[in-house]
Amino acid sequence: MSGQLSIAIVGATGAVGQEFLKLFESRSFPVGSLKLLASERSVGKTYTFAGKTYTVELATPETFEGVDIAFFSAGASRSKALAPAAVEAGALVVDNSSAFRMDPNVPLVVPEINGNAVNPATRLIAVPNCSAIILLMAVAPLRELGTLDRLIVSTYQSASGGGAAMMRELEDQTRDALNGVESVNRNESFPPYAFNLFSHNTPINDDGCNEEEAKVVAESRKILNMQELKVNVTCVRVPVLRAHSESVTVEFAGAAPSVEQVREVLSRAPGVTVVDDRAGNKFPTPRDASGGDNVLVGRIRKDLSHPNAISMFVSGDQLLKGAALNAVQIAEHMLNLGQPAKHEQFA
Repeated sequence: MSGQLSIAIVGATGAVGQEFLKLFESRSFPVGSLKLLASERSVGKTYTFAGKTYTVELATPETFEGVDIAFFSAGASRSKALAPAAVEAGALVVDNSSAFRMDPNVPLVVPEINGNAVNPATRLIAVPNCSAIILLMAVAPLRELGTLDRLIVSTYQSASGGGAAMMRELEDQTRDALNGVESVNRNESFPPYAFNLFSHNTPINDDGCNEEEAKVVAESRKILNMQELKVNVTCVRVPVLRAHSESVTVEFAGAAPSVEQVREVLSRAPGVTVVDDRAGNKFPTPRDASGGDNVLVGRIRKDLSHPNAISMFVSGDQLLKGAALNAVQIAEHMLNLGQPAKHEQFA
């Protein structure tokens, strides 16, 4: 990558927005100018990046003039309202919301898996659901060992998936419980959280699946380009502050590969770290995954109930690979393809 770019973050004050700033520094992302954008309630807040203080501005269609890359992480409604204006202004838009994920004209990208879904002319790219990313980082490399037929997944999703407010709610309720104080559940969209777990707090469809489960099914099929892939998912929120975990069973169309073959393939898969020490009883945990770039995979074993299946346990940081890191990697991938940098002052 060369040249300095004009960058905008929509949703800069949220948990994912803050991760963008950390990643820009840690990855030496070529930021020339920076706009921190948010809704009216956050306007005027200040943040420091690379030794300089930036003031949060109101995100409007006019704020994208001269922007090379706009990272969106402010929810689907804001993306639908503002992303087209950013594209029209000439920006590359990398969107973390669900707004465009299933649009057939918008690539849904995990660079390690389907980076070839974009080209230098692509202007709008969707970041998949965090649970789908973490799942597929472990599953996609296994296509080298045979044809995937069915995925059976149970998720253990952390508070970080619900943003900074849900993380604070878990912290506050846990503190109250440990101090013997009756906790007030300030968010009625989910049950009491401390020392509890519950079905993912999204609406249930006519099939009995919640919205999160439906996303994982549809997005996995799109990313893998396997529309007939059978996927069964149960999504659960657990009292973990950060990083999601998943129990995954992969059924193959033919005989399952050996445990050794699975370990070998995953050990050289980019973005994956195998943590599978049976003797030491050391396997992936959300605590170990938190703050890390890679998805951790372990508990790799034959499914004793099915001759064509293997099972494993996966953990990954929802705010990083599940969101902000994947978005920055998409931008880096586009820069390597020669896009964007359309504005001369940052070329």
